[in-house]
Amino acid sequence: MLRVHFTVEDLARVRCAPRPAPVPELHAALLMLGAPHEGLLFGRWRARTLRALPAAAAPLADLVPGGSPPVFLDVRGGTREEGFAEIRAAAPELVRSELERVYAGRGPAPAWIRALHAGGAEGWRTLAAAQRAAYGAVLAPVWGQVQDLHREEFARHAVALAEGGLGAALTALAPGSAFEGGVWTWPAGAGAAGAGGAGAGVAVRDVRLRGRGLVLAPTFHWRGGPLVQDRPGRPVVVAYPAGPGLPPVPDGGADRPGEPLAGVLGPTRAALLRALPAPRTTTELARALGVSAATVSAHTAALRAAGLLATARTGRSVHHSRTATAELLLRR
Repeated sequence: MLRVHFTVEDLARVRCAPRPAPVPELHAALLMLGAPHEGLLFGRWRARTLRALPAAAAPLADLVPGGSPPVFLDVRGGTREEGFAEIRAAAPELVRSELERVYAGRGPAPAWIRALHAGGAEGWRTLAAAQRAAYGAVLAPVWGQVQDLHREEFARHAVALAEGGLGAALTALAPGSAFEGGVWTWPAGAGAAGAGGAGAGVAVRDVRLRGRGLVLAPTFHWRGGPLVQDRPGRPVVVAYPAGPGLPPVPDGGADRPGEPLAGVLGPTRAALLRALPAPRTTTELARALGVSAATVSAHTAALRAAGLLATARTGRSVHHSRTATAELLLRR
């Protein structure tokens, strides 16, 4: 269970990350690779991603010998280079103490970890090379999709905030969560992790904002509990699972050439609008787009909230049609 405690000042300092951060998203993907659960859903993705990982990325596994990464990896950064630079700028005493923590009782560390602990340039070169290799294999091929998914989630959160206020917008991020008395409580069993960890064995974690504010960061590769970055003197970052439920793959959902709306609405919602020259039912749209009826329902709800879709019930059927605003957007 995670409990985030707000002060009055914090209520005015809640924001949604305006764009995805490459390094935290990469770390979320690598965590998902090692997660022991949901093999049925994620087995094929894991197998494909592990095959794509080059040998140069292997040292990254040495940073999580027990499943809990060191805190100095808790960075944001607007670009991959900025994120890696933030990691490299970590205080030497933090690097040493965190490496000692994750290796406590686990026997001797690999030579490059010992070099990193000593502040040696070779250790940092090994880490930088491993991160670049992992990014190129895991995240770079799907980064366009991650950006599309983030724009969709950002818009969805904005609508929820405008319609229901902060409490409703926060609880919409985590089914079963509650916001009462200035405390946002995630459901028991959701877990909460610092440094990108999975939070196994943690019954309750209390995070006190104390005026630092909160950044909400959707992640599209992690399906466990919230990932918490809580560093002194910085806003607390809560990364929460978002998107369709499965990590994006290189051949599934890339932007279609000549579809400018995909960059604003995301490829699926743009395709859905294009598929409505005449009203269609949810089932018909699901067949046309090659997705589930539940996925269509989620997208039509978002488009309807944005004023781009109208829905009418006829008997047992629900028909969706484009609004005048959507027709104007589709004209090029």
